[in-house]
Amino acid sequence: MDEMIPIFKKYLEIAEPYVGGKTLDEIKSRKKKIYKLSSNENPIGASPKAEQAVKKFSENLHIYPDRTDKRFRSALSTFYNGELSEDQFVATPSGSESIDLIVRAFAGEGTECIVSNPCFKPYTMFASWLGSKIVDVPLKEPDYSLDIKGILKAVNKRTRLLFLTSPNNPTGTYITKKEIKKLLKKLPKHVVVVLDEVYYHFANAKDYTTAMPFVNAGHQMIGVNSFSKTYGLAALRIGYCYSTPAIAGYIRQLCKPFLINKLSLEAGIAALSDTEFVQQIVDLIQTEREYLYKKLDKIGIPYWKTQGNFILIKPDISANEFEDFMLNEGVMVRPVANFGAPGCVRVTIGTREANKAFVKALKQLYK
Repeated sequence: MDEMIPIFKKYLEIAEPYVGGKTLDEIKSRKKKIYKLSSNENPIGASPKAEQAVKKFSENLHIYPDRTDKRFRSALSTFYNGELSEDQFVATPSGSESIDLIVRAFAGEGTECIVSNPCFKPYTMFASWLGSKIVDVPLKEPDYSLDIKGILKAVNKRTRLLFLTSPNNPTGTYITKKEIKKLLKKLPKHVVVVLDEVYYHFANAKDYTTAMPFVNAGHQMIGVNSFSKTYGLAALRIGYCYSTPAIAGYIRQLCKPFLINKLSLEAGIAALSDTEFVQQIVDLIQTEREYLYKKLDKIGIPYWKTQGNFILIKPDISANEFEDFMLNEGVMVRPVANFGAPGCVRVTIGTREANKAFVKALKQLYK
């Protein structure tokens, strides 16, 4: 007699689903002035060119958008000065959706995916939803550096995806070009490396690298990007990934018709040309990083230097107590135990006004 196939899949019984940070509406009653430093959003708003595009194309919303992402891919190729061709991109409704498509393309029951906590939780969530086994090779403490030896030891015949993040969320640390070269040299061909680089604009380390040189060298690597951070388009949910033509074409087979809505598509295309806005936000973040380093050093709270638009700190009270104290002072921050960093708090780098409010609150706590 044939064995009955269960209706429910065991691996979909997720014990700890992803929980986003609090919204302004949830806490607005606490203070009249609230500084939201909890979600790594752009502190000065959205790309003006993107906003203009949304206004221009907000008419005729009863008409379907482009059936494919071809125009967006063409714009991306231009943005990368032709170093990546149109057929190397996949446009998606956010960086998270890029990760979801990648997982659906390569993972499943009987496969394994390697992550390195602390890291962005959707890597684990999305792969688990498909029945893939998650293998955690934690970042090495105290500096949260990548454990290359541990990763290579964890790889086996069932390994299909290796998730790397640079700059890493929530630690702000990055992986050097030399380290990635060392890793790729020893990885077997059946492992696809996913390099989440959504914060790459803010990185200024001399040995920082994106996935692009490795992709163009023919390695089985995928770069993941988002318009939520640098371009300030978090509400529109637009992103993309890129890889070799073979891998990108394979992933695009999973893309539904009309996957990208019209306003997001036009905003994304317009934002790519907004170099003045990008430079403005990059300059702000890099300047404010140094400002906060000096203040945190003076206060004496432990933190990790960052290549992103956020800083990971470790207060001497519980992360939840710290979050609540900050909320009462009008500053929203993010405990990151669910990212794999218990006791730590991630603070988005904001404008000087917002950063001063954060420092003032810290001084109240550490006086």
